[in-house]
Amino acid sequence: MIDQFINFVIRPPRADYNPEQYLWEKEFTLAGRQFKRQDLELTNARGHKLRCSHYMPSPFPEETPLPCVIYCHGNSGCRADANEAAVILLPSNITVFTLDFSGSGLSDGDYVSLGWHERDDLKIVVSYLRSERQISRIGLWGRSMGAVTSLLYGAEDPSIAGMVLDSAFSNLFDLMMELVDVYKIRLPKFTVKMAMQYMRRVIQKKAKFDIMDLNCLKVAPKTFIPALFGHASEDKFIQPHHSDLIFKSYAGDKNVIKFDGDHNSSRPQFYYDSVSIFFFNVLRPPQISSACSSKLEKYYDLGDLKVGAGMDEDPMLSRNIRPDGDEQSNLQDKPNGQSDECCSYTSSNRESWGRCSSLGGSDEESSADCTAANNGNQVTLDVLATPLKSTQQKSSDPPKEEKKKQKKQKKQKKRDSTTPKPKHEKLEKLEALSKRLRLCILKRVSHRRPRST
Repeated sequence: MIDQFINFVIRPPRADYNPEQYLWEKEFTLAGRQFKRQDLELTNARGHKLRCSHYMPSPFPEETPLPCVIYCHGNSGCRADANEAAVILLPSNITVFTLDFSGSGLSDGDYVSLGWHERDDLKIVVSYLRSERQISRIGLWGRSMGAVTSLLYGAEDPSIAGMVLDSAFSNLFDLMMELVDVYKIRLPKFTVKMAMQYMRRVIQKKAKFDIMDLNCLKVAPKTFIPALFGHASEDKFIQPHHSDLIFKSYAGDKNVIKFDGDHNSSRPQFYYDSVSIFFFNVLRPPQISSACSSKLEKYYDLGDLKVGAGMDEDPMLSRNIRPDGDEQSNLQDKPNGQSDECCSYTSSNRESWGRCSSLGGSDEESSADCTAANNGNQVTLDVLATPLKSTQQKSSDPPKEEKKKQKKQKKQKKRDSTTPKPKHEKLEKLEALSKRLRLCILKRVSHRRPRST
């Protein structure tokens, strides 16, 4: 029974697959664009050959480096698990690199280490991508064992732009103790710790790592890479509290998403949307013109900020506010030549609105982006996602008609102040004053203070 549990940890069922059948084709079409799969082999520090695949546009854009996300599969997984990542990220001009870790899939090696040696495999992949001039920023997307691998490597390489950590475990020793109860392994309670010590020695001899050293809670407080955590609420293999512990101790910018399902269930669509938005914001892929340029979102240059002009905005965000409380909508028309297809929701929308918040930069930058101009009795608030021409017209001087009206009003005020008043008005005012004085004098004479008794 103990030997079976040891093999369950370091020698799980191995994925034996045909790359031509289970991976994307060498040349394929996705979202109306052409992509390709480039297979290659890398050698790690222990001399094991790693089978890898790199999904990228075909042809690759010249003189325009693209970001890349390395997908790290889980225990008993392989590089075919990255097919879903390719579908999500490739249309956003983000390339996807995937591999079979040592001891998994078609790569060399006899045992897996649940992230310990896989961290060195990931280091070889990152160094390879760094040597390629076509790759700019690098992100990591790991699931289960791959999430632990990404976290361990991210603590050593702060140049990683962002990480998605799906179903990571906090401590391997605690996980093994939980699995004893979950799978109802028949061992007396007083012998469990002794059995764990025996398993520790066997694993250290076979797989060349110590299970007590595999602790994500030690590296999480030292890691400052932006991270998105995900975990299924009904996961019994790696329970959700593992991600909660890592999330609490994680030092970098972080967010967590909980969803229905178990450890091996497919992830919901809103989780994939969140992953796509996260990588779009941290990797900042360039916008590449293609044959389907009409379907791409058009951008307008507002200084250092690029905002999609075709997104659906709340009318309350763009309005004229007057001192008397009246509100007037100030919606911008779409520019000429822009079709309804350009109004698709993309992650750039959230990026643009984040720049207008107090967390996006200094007070000077935010005040420069969200300007309020006072002209007479009217205050106008300019929204970020407006075309450049309209913003220039707003910021420029008021039109000639408004100037003429203001000049006429000033002239009328001057005339009123300079024209002499008629004599009868003066006489009426004098009579009114004299009456008030008589009344005041009469009241004072008739009024006497009563004596105190």
